[in-house]
Amino acid sequence: MTEAVQTFTLTLAGEADTIRLGEDLALALKPGDCLALSGDLGAGKSTMARAFLRAMANDPYLEAPSPTFTLVQSYDLRLPVAHFDLYRIADPSELDELGLDEALDHGVALIEWPEMAGNALPKNAIRLRLEQDGEGRRATIIASEPQAGRIARNRLIRAFLDSHDHAGAARRHLTGDASTRAYEYIIEADKPRLILMDAPRQPDGPPIRDGKPYSQIAHLAEDVYPFVAIARTLKAQGLAAPEIYGSDYEAGLLLIEDLGTEGVLDGQGKPIPERYRESVACLAHLHSMQFPREIRVTDSHVHRIPDYDAGVMKMEAELTLDWHLPWKRDGKGATDEERADYLAIWDGLIAELANAETNLVLRDFHSPNIIWRPEAQGIDRVGLIDFQDAMIGPTAYDLVSIVQDARVTIERDLVDVMMADYVTLRHVQGGFDEANFRKAWAIMAAQRASKLNGLWVRLWKRDGKDGYMKHMPRTLWHLQVAFEHEALAPLREWCARAGIGTVES
Repeated sequence: MTEAVQTFTLTLAGEADTIRLGEDLALALKPGDCLALSGDLGAGKSTMARAFLRAMANDPYLEAPSPTFTLVQSYDLRLPVAHFDLYRIADPSELDELGLDEALDHGVALIEWPEMAGNALPKNAIRLRLEQDGEGRRATIIASEPQAGRIARNRLIRAFLDSHDHAGAARRHLTGDASTRAYEYIIEADKPRLILMDAPRQPDGPPIRDGKPYSQIAHLAEDVYPFVAIARTLKAQGLAAPEIYGSDYEAGLLLIEDLGTEGVLDGQGKPIPERYRESVACLAHLHSMQFPREIRVTDSHVHRIPDYDAGVMKMEAELTLDWHLPWKRDGKGATDEERADYLAIWDGLIAELANAETNLVLRDFHSPNIIWRPEAQGIDRVGLIDFQDAMIGPTAYDLVSIVQDARVTIERDLVDVMMADYVTLRHVQGGFDEANFRKAWAIMAAQRASKLNGLWVRLWKRDGKDGYMKHMPRTLWHLQVAFEHEALAPLREWCARAGIGTVES
């Protein structure tokens, strides 16, 4: 069966448009992609290739000589790029000697004069032809899935920027995360830098419980409405959340304020105590406020903040059973008895939270999601950027997130100082039940660690993201700290019997 292809035809008014297309394509391509540039001499292939490479390097001055004589030039950039010029090859078989397959194993191939390769190019190569068209050029792009889908998304983002008075803005990769969201810098001369959130609605996964997919059970944001709702609510309470400057709710695109690039870690990736302590003060302040359950986002859409309920907590804790334990046991999962005991223990622990203090829970209040704003004062220095999955639940959870930062080792003495800071501030506010809060903190610490110790394995085994496994020793230690509270004795004993839960696991 012939594979369906999509054709994109673009009019490029001048060299600036050619450069911009090259830069945009640098955001659309992924490892394994081959971009074949064709066109007559002077059509703009070298201009586009240079723009592509400079955008991938985030360096407008990157030396990018044409590989006319070397035939191939390799670049170690955000993604490895191999730039081929095939004008002088005598036979398509020379592509093997030039290392095309190896280049595509881990990076991107950029090929000029692809017609010299005959049928030797990958079948999924993206073909881009540049032709003169009056005073400008015409670009024709032919691609099959999944590359075509990414290019279509890329063009949609450019149209979104154009419609929000950012025609001609430069786009640069910022980051992606463990979800399907991605972020870009939007850069224009004489204008503040902005951030674009690219969060397309994803199809529901397979049902895993009660006919619902994981994302629905866990109350994960499935569109950008929750982000806008929570951002506006936090700002209304005087907290430093980003302003929303533009939105396309159906497409899942937002233009938001850039709060800065400084974080709470030093140059070696270690915690800066002052910044962590101020983040805890910000959290204590947030927990003293009242937040509406329902937030109107548009005339036709109201976001209702979901509950961090027993079903969510228990399902997240099950990640230890479903992923961590089989990894620990070389593929052998929990026995029926072990599973039943584990789930019964969590039923009991969650029941212990019945009288816990509840409020808005941001869910991921830790180093990657905290921006330090040195020009501000007090807790306004703490910028909040990741809260689209916020729920109403035990306030202790977010204190766990920052004190037991999943990605950064916080030494025990700083942990104790941060805990003391929080407790002191809450007592000053009045009506704070410290003993009940500390029990809730220990339960939520164990719950979060149980989730993460399974999630790291799932990201590796299911999603191919093995980089998160480096955090496993830390989150196993976090579980041990939670075990210090007497309420966790049943779970501590279960983990000891199962052979998990220690740093050496």
